[in-house]
Amino acid sequence: MAETVFSRPGALAPVITHYCPGCTHGIIHRLIAEVIDELGIRERTVGISPVGCAVLAYNYFTVDFQEASHGRAPAVATGIKRARPDLIVFTYQGDGDLASIGMAEIVHCANRGEKVTVVFVNNAIYGMTGGQMAPTTLPGQIATTCPLGRDVEQAGHPIRIAELLSTLRTPSFVARAAVHTPLHAVNAKEMLRRAFRYQVAGTCFSLVEVLSTCPTNWGVPPVEANRWLAQNMMPFYPLGVFKTPDGADRAPTPGAGD
Repeated sequence: MAETVFSRPGALAPVITHYCPGCTHGIIHRLIAEVIDELGIRERTVGISPVGCAVLAYNYFTVDFQEASHGRAPAVATGIKRARPDLIVFTYQGDGDLASIGMAEIVHCANRGEKVTVVFVNNAIYGMTGGQMAPTTLPGQIATTCPLGRDVEQAGHPIRIAELLSTLRTPSFVARAAVHTPLHAVNAKEMLRRAFRYQVAGTCFSLVEVLSTCPTNWGVPPVEANRWLAQNMMPFYPLGVFKTPDGADRAPTPGAGD
């Protein structure tokens, strides 16, 4: 009899996603679902989905979900976790959501040390609304609102969320991963597992930033999008663990993890 070695996680709904071809949101969904199943926490997990490409995440997981206003997922997560500390609460947010209108929410959530898990998907652009420049858009990167490329003299430099949150004194787990290759996906899953484990143990706030592709709004084929991420995003957004609750922080160097 053949042995099943690969199957759909129970925490992942058996539906076709709406994401564009080559988008890596689906990979990140699967990794989260695998971690939830492996930790045995599906029946007490609650996800928070705000506005943007992440808005329909509730269709793809078999756990309870709550909608949040644009950028306010950390506030909703805080309320749920404080009311029901026994629940495992995670937010799933894009860069246009978390790093723009939601910047104050995520900074104060982390600074308070709310014991929730944040999955932050960074594709360096506004995806759902048409490819506008995001807080994470790279210098010189073309977007619909900066057709000549991001001018840092006018728009400022891209915001490195993982580095920013790692400067807070509150104990936390902060890391950055990518999913554009199988090896990077394996490493990303390990970081997500660590983040959820810290919440299961009641240890600390955790955030895993995941570099993701957006072939549609980058204007390149999916395979080229993977190369673009490695060549352009990873040098500016180095991979690795930036902060751990025990103080053993390790700040990656530019280009690390490629």
